[in-house]
Amino acid sequence: MEKIAFLGLGRMGRPMARRLAAAGYPLTVWNRSPGRAGGLTEAASPAEAVAGAGIVVTMLSDPHAVAAVAARFTPHLAPGTLWIDMSSIGPQAVAGLRAQLPDGVAMVDAPVIGSVGPAADGALGVLAGGEDADLERAEPVLAHLGRVRRCGGPGTGAALKVAVIGGIVASVTVLHEVLAVAGELGVSQDVALEVLAAGPLAGALARARSTESDFPVRLAAKDLALAGGGHPVLSAARQVLLADPSIADLDLSAVVGALRED
Repeated sequence: MEKIAFLGLGRMGRPMARRLAAAGYPLTVWNRSPGRAGGLTEAASPAEAVAGAGIVVTMLSDPHAVAAVAARFTPHLAPGTLWIDMSSIGPQAVAGLRAQLPDGVAMVDAPVIGSVGPAADGALGVLAGGEDADLERAEPVLAHLGRVRRCGGPGTGAALKVAVIGGIVASVTVLHEVLAVAGELGVSQDVALEVLAAGPLAGALARARSTESDFPVRLAAKDLALAGGGHPVLSAARQVLLADPSIADLDLSAVVGALRED
């Protein structure tokens, strides 16, 4: 098994790193805030973490964070290293990072669909983009984290994540107004929820009522911004997410209100 360096031990990263360690991979981890390794071998710097690693995995919060950390480790990557970025940063950021890679270093973009529970259970949806040979090498590692879908060439995994998460976040966000309209028209919330649960918005409603998901509102707003301008519905949903700073670190369901099932 190739040695893996895993950078980023946040809500999602730490359970993912633990799964790779449990699978038997020699693993070194690093996090911007030290002390989150929880028994895993922790490096003092990104450069130290990637030393001798055949595969580097990053799971960071946004394009700025990935670029800042990448600047600290990419100069130290040896030819033949494969970098798998699993952050949600969009295809433009992926293209910029690929352009700065040292000769002989490859990259796969593999953002995920799912929250903390699936991350711990190895049940994430992994959207992988890259050259065929690099995807072939990455897939055995990614398979420990979830179901891998090969999306195509470089940047396609990142692109599909932007599209899919946009639909998920906007659908959950609109439920707030849907229920408000129902209330204004004299429809009880219980009745509205019952009918919504039996129709096309059932998935969005289930997500809004989840007690296991942990996807902060601020990160949902970040993901919507990755779609760029010119998308009025996604832009409006993002403004709703940003309107109440008090819920920024709460799960996305907070934007809808107290709908969670007992």
